[in-house]
Amino acid sequence: MEARAQARYVRVTPMKARRVVDLIRGMNADDAQAMLRFAPQAASEPVGKVLASAVANAANNHAMDTKDLRVSEAFVDEGPTMKRIRPRAQGRAYRIRKRSSHITVVVTDGIEMPKIAKAVKPAKPAKPAKTAPSAAPAKKAADAAPAKKAPAKKAPANTAPAKKAAPAKKAAATQTTAKKTAAKKTAAKKTADPSAGKKG
Repeated sequence: MEARAQARYVRVTPMKARRVVDLIRGMNADDAQAMLRFAPQAASEPVGKVLASAVANAANNHAMDTKDLRVSEAFVDEGPTMKRIRPRAQGRAYRIRKRSSHITVVVTDGIEMPKIAKAVKPAKPAKPAKTAPSAAPAKKAADAAPAKKAPAKKAPANTAPAKKAAPAKKAAATQTTAKKTAAKKTAAKKTADPSAGKKG
């Protein structure tokens, strides 16, 4: 069984906090607390508080024996960084980064938690497959739709001969006018030349 504690937004740089966390990882909880109490690093104080909180969580929430506890996990994540400015010579400004850390400590007594069997969900009934008759009306509807559109396609074909008929009528009219003019010319020649008629 295990218990954990976390301190967020601690005003310690992650690099300095990791130096302290690496010292206590894998140690007995009591020995780790003793080491942090006398460690010279400034980050040992917030890490010691987190470790004490994890031990208290194990004793109060999970009824674990504090003598059997050891630090199974201890890590530091980087938090948000505050940007500040340091005035420098000739009007320049240098940036100051005030970093923060998220410190996490996990303690365990070495006893594994009993695994809880997951409830199996009942299988959903299979949907009935679609029968052939239901698909038949869809096919009929698909066949009926092109049949309705067919007359629309044939309509331009009916109008096409009408366009061709107009030039044919014009050609016939020109032929008849040509025949009439030819007949008039022959009649005019006969009337204009009476001697030609007597010779014949």
